[in-house]
Formats: sequence, structure tokens, C-alpha cells
Amino acid sequence: MTKLIDYPALVALMARVGYDDEAAAFHGSLCGALCRQKPDEVDPVALLDEPETSPDADDRQALLDLRDQTVGALTDLQSAFAPLLPDDDLSLADRATALGAWCEGFLYGIAGRIKLNLRDCSEEVREIVKDFTEFTRSSLDSGDDDEGEENAYAELVEYIRVGAQLVFMELHPRHGAPGASPTIH
Repeated sequence: MTKLIDYPALVALMARVGYDDEAAAFHGSLCGALCRQKPDEVDPVALLDEPETSPDADDRQALLDLRDQTVGALTDLQSAFAPLLPDDDLSLADRATALGAWCEGFLYGIAGRIKLNLRDCSEEVREIVKDFTEFTRSSLDSGDDDEGEENAYAELVEYIRVGAQLVFMELHPRHGAPGASPTIH
């Protein structure tokens, strides 16, 4: 079994393939694209947005493995999915920036090749997309309550984790559990 990629490995992979944006944005765009297309139709190399270098065979395989691992996590009803974001060793401001970039990437991926008509989606999905849009515009206010800010960040990460999985499950009901309803309540 292939080792699951973590954020530092994603950053290194993105550097090798010449991806200049935040690595979290790439993972977000991959997740968004997976919500809109069949997994085998999502070419992660195409999401690189004209990389400076063409990925070699090993890096291309690493991107395909990331796609497959992400699909597996999104379909895991036991909450295996998590957005790839920096660990707690980075400042809260840097992690918040990466979180906003992940949401921006997700919105980019979901708006990709196949247009999403939000009117055809549930109220939950419309609300998630609206919230993710707001998260791309937010900034971190430095305050005196570091613990409160850390807790708020953790709650946002959890909301994004669950929200992305709900969007995926609604747009791909066949990936849900056998007999699962395609609607989300």
C-alpha cells in the first residue's frame, strides 16, 4: 500500500513540479474537481496550471496516488478525509492563509470543466459553497485570545473537512454507502 501523503510531502511535490501557489490550493482544487467529475477523469497534472516543468514519471505517479487517496478519503464514511494543510508548527496566520487558499482551490476545482448549477444542489451544498467563498476573503485578526483563535481555526478546519465530504457525497451519491440516500440532511 502506498503511504498517504502529508502536507510537507505535498509541498515538496508541488516544488518539484513547479507549482508556485500554496500547496493547499492544489489539494483544494483536486478535491473540488473530484466533486464534479468521475475520479478517473480528473488529471491532477492538468490542475497544475501550466507548471514550469513537466512532472517526471515518479511525480506524475505521486499526483495520481494523491488523487486516488483523496477519492478514497472522500468516500470513507468514517471521516478519513482531511484537507491537506500545514501542521501546528507554523504560525496560526500561515495556517489560516493556507486554509483560505485550500477553499479558493476547492471553488476553482468545483467550477472547472463542468459548470455547477447551484440551484440544482441542496441548500446544504449552496451554504457550503457560500461559506467557502467567505473563507477565501477572511483574514486573521491578531487578538489576545490565542487559545480562542486556535479553537476557531480548528472548528473551521472541521467544517471544511465535513463540508467538502458532503459536497462530494451529494454530487457523487453512488460513492456513498450501499442503500444510502443521495440527499444530505
